[in-house]
Amino acid sequence: MTAARTAPDILSAEFAANPYAAYRIMLDDTPLIWHEAMQTYIVSRYEDVARAFKEPTFTTDNYDWQLEPAHGRTILQMSGREHAVRRALVAPAFRGSELERKFLPVIERNSRELIDAFRGAGRADLVTDFARHFPINVIVDMLGLDRGDHEQFQKWYMAIIGFLSNLSQDPDVTAAGIETREELAAYLIPIIQERRANPGDDLLSTLCAAEVDGTQMDDEDIKAFCSLLLAAGGETTDKAIASIFKNLLEHPEQLEAVRADRSLIPRAFAETLRYTPPVHMIMRQPAQDVELAGGVVPAGSTLTCLIGAANRDERRFAHPDRFDIFRDDLPTDTAFSAASKHLAFALGRHFCVGALLAKSEIEVSVDQLLDAMPDVRIDDDVTPVEQGVFTRGPASLPVRFTPVG
Repeated sequence: MTAARTAPDILSAEFAANPYAAYRIMLDDTPLIWHEAMQTYIVSRYEDVARAFKEPTFTTDNYDWQLEPAHGRTILQMSGREHAVRRALVAPAFRGSELERKFLPVIERNSRELIDAFRGAGRADLVTDFARHFPINVIVDMLGLDRGDHEQFQKWYMAIIGFLSNLSQDPDVTAAGIETREELAAYLIPIIQERRANPGDDLLSTLCAAEVDGTQMDDEDIKAFCSLLLAAGGETTDKAIASIFKNLLEHPEQLEAVRADRSLIPRAFAETLRYTPPVHMIMRQPAQDVELAGGVVPAGSTLTCLIGAANRDERRFAHPDRFDIFRDDLPTDTAFSAASKHLAFALGRHFCVGALLAKSEIEVSVDQLLDAMPDVRIDDDVTPVEQGVFTRGPASLPVRFTPVG
């Protein structure tokens, strides 16, 4: 594992500024690294990350300390029949006719309302004016919660994401995440109990009523799932919307192709998930010693899987550092399923249950934004900059356009 080149430390400012350059060194020279400060092994190559997501020996036991303090015990920590039953309880609400009938109108309304606030101004910041609010507003409405609480949910969402991204273990960030778990429970548990008694046509009522093989979720299960949905569903879609526009605006010919043919939006989304994924790393914990990337990862150790690197592995993708919505090695028909070739939604039994919800949110919002901003361009003298290590996306995306109508 000795290399002629050394990648910047994953906790360094240099890495945060441009992880992609570091990924290239890791992919070429150091596919398995031990990081002393984080007490984790790090893998970067596509084959190794895919193995860690698919093979049963790579458990999610690490979520006991990584997620549970902020969320409570979630579906991500479960395995075997317990996981299968919980997944069967929640999955139907996020696909097919249930998603189309109940939640597509919610997605369309929330996108339109945010766009209406700036469509006549001729300028907007697509991060602060749209992406940061849209998925959280959608989730709050899907759950049938008070729309007046959007700002409170935004605060909880930011605290949970801070906890999950706290690679340097800042104690204040940790404390804020734990406090959010208590606040969210105090808010949600009484509402969950009320929905059990008086169900409506919302996601919270659906989760309360769901039953598989005589098993239902209890109040704490539902609260933990809602907390997870808030963080995972909010952060990924937030970053994805900003990133898809940044990528298209930096490749005008591809932007024009998508503008002319909106059926290309899923292609642009899939390529964004590969090229600039919202989540750059996911951790696993092997149940036994595993040979991986030319070394051995001991049982019980933490393994950090670099999605952002694996998605740019030239062993899997041609010209991996090129954004190309027309590439032929990333089929769109499987890009939002467990057969996906990119790794942004993970793979295997823990493949993201909300992938089709995210796809619907992207299709609706990109379509509506392109209609409202027919000649959208990056604001003068602005160079959009990505931010983040655990999750990553544009910190700001100021644009100008000619108002329509």
